[in-house]
Amino acid sequence: MAATNTGNNALYIVLASMLALLVISGLASRFNLERLAFAADAPEEVFAKRPFHLALEVENRSRWLPRWLLVLSMADEGQPLLIPYLPRHGRGKGFMEMLLPQRGFQRFTWMHVGSIFPLGFFHKGLRYSTEVEILVYPEIYPASAGAPVQSGRRGDGFTQKVGWGHDLHSLRPFQTGDDPRQIHWKHTARTGRLILTQREAEEGNRLSIVFDNAVGDLTDPQRAERFERLISEAATSAVDYLDQGYDVELITRQGVLPFAGGVRQRRAILRTLALLPAEPRSRLPLRSRGSDLELRLALDDPPGTGLAGEVA
Repeated sequence: MAATNTGNNALYIVLASMLALLVISGLASRFNLERLAFAADAPEEVFAKRPFHLALEVENRSRWLPRWLLVLSMADEGQPLLIPYLPRHGRGKGFMEMLLPQRGFQRFTWMHVGSIFPLGFFHKGLRYSTEVEILVYPEIYPASAGAPVQSGRRGDGFTQKVGWGHDLHSLRPFQTGDDPRQIHWKHTARTGRLILTQREAEEGNRLSIVFDNAVGDLTDPQRAERFERLISEAATSAVDYLDQGYDVELITRQGVLPFAGGVRQRRAILRTLALLPAEPRSRLPLRSRGSDLELRLALDDPPGTGLAGEVA
């Protein structure tokens, strides 16, 4: 009507088209975010302050239209993931790089989905509820370059326990996480199932990590920071010595993880340290059951306390 009354038809048509594009862009961007579903899969080992890739899968449940230019982010953590095109009833996959600063269980209850489709005039966003839980292991420091301190008992005998040695201890069925190099092929061919060879651990091939987490209140930020650092030192030593073929035990106020080696012991120790709380102070000391190497960690010990070659 304004264009007809004033005779400026072309001007008003251009203005109306521009306003219409703005409205349509906002509506299309909003519609582009609807009817989506998500799934996330974290790697088996996630360490604090170390980048990792979270596998994401997004599904378009729309019957008629595809989706374009979706930007995914997880609770403001990590780098956003761009999904350029998602067909109707289709799925898209990608990896979001993330970095989590603290150990323990980290829960993410929502996924943010943004869209710059179709013209980029508006950046629409929508939250989808999710249930993603990631167990974050303690921060791992660079492993020490020095050789472990040994006592004179190394190789003098055997512990009658499973570990890394030369003498045969026992045979058992193969389990997930076992070292395939230890498969006993003759018994495997005879029985028709995978059989694992277990060997006796040498006395000098064991490390005992004694971590006293009876530290009381950690309201002081410096004490809390040192407590977390000691946990990381314990985790670093466990990973380092397990990779060298040692049997490692972990002793805390929560209990004892007995001597063992391999991937299963590595993850058991890391999980225990990831969830280790600060306990009330106690006068009862923590003692190991005897090994050639011992790493004793306590919050009130002076810095520099480390490996001891002989255990009193």
